[in-house]
Amino acid sequence: MSTACGAGKEVEVDPAATPRWFDSHCHLQDAYVEGRNEAAVEAREARDAGVSGLVCAGTNPTTSRQAVALARDLSDGVRRGSWTGNEAFGAWATVGLHPHDASDGVDETAALIGGEVEANPGVVVGVGECGLDYHYDHSARPMQRSAFAVQVGLAKRHGLALVVHTREAWDDTLDILRAEGPPERTVIHCFTGGPEEARRCLDLGAYLSFSGIVTFGNASQVREAAVVCPSDRLLVETDSPFLAPVPYRGKANRPALVAIVGEAVASLRGVAAHELARSSTKAAAAAFALGRSG
Repeated sequence: MSTACGAGKEVEVDPAATPRWFDSHCHLQDAYVEGRNEAAVEAREARDAGVSGLVCAGTNPTTSRQAVALARDLSDGVRRGSWTGNEAFGAWATVGLHPHDASDGVDETAALIGGEVEANPGVVVGVGECGLDYHYDHSARPMQRSAFAVQVGLAKRHGLALVVHTREAWDDTLDILRAEGPPERTVIHCFTGGPEEARRCLDLGAYLSFSGIVTFGNASQVREAAVVCPSDRLLVETDSPFLAPVPYRGKANRPALVAIVGEAVASLRGVAAHELARSSTKAAAAAFALGRSG
């Protein structure tokens, strides 16, 4: 038996009866919750819902610093390489520059990655989220491509996972990964492609992380990709506060709802929820080099 914190007291949790989920990508920073400091509340709620850990993703220097600070505060003290995924609740951070902000230049982010890795060993587990977004084009595409290529190199230099955001830019995203040489561990966050894109990413050795989009009525291609993805490369995430799964669609998302995402993926694959929870948590531990996962 293990324990989880709930309503100010410890409650016993039977690991065989309660699936232990891992939210591989969320945003609990103040910048994403309209200035409300709700991270501790949402982390407690996630624990009570059977979530064993999460990765808080940075998108620019400000949110990256916030992500690192939150990871330090929310974790039970476990660090990269020492987590078992059983009793302790783990929280980690990524540091990166989102393609929307690529026009700001990547120099500050590059310096921040090195500084945070040194100052907070075992807390920073990834570079990103970074990549290409040709849907909004908030930054010019050449700037996006350049910033992405630099961050691929930074992930390799620091031995961190690369967390990739790609929207309507599959060809260029994969071309850059091939040209730069993908890091040992690459996560395609909030996967929005179909089986063909899934196979192309998997051929590069990437992990695929599925969000609440799998529950959306118009996401049949994403659901097909979730079925073909090998279990040891499949992660689940909330991308909170965005993309809340059905029946919460349109409301603020939160890490506790990763269980709904995982249960939807398990149903698609025809496996029990606890099996998907175990395999996806193990895959997340491998993707971010967290340690072993129970």
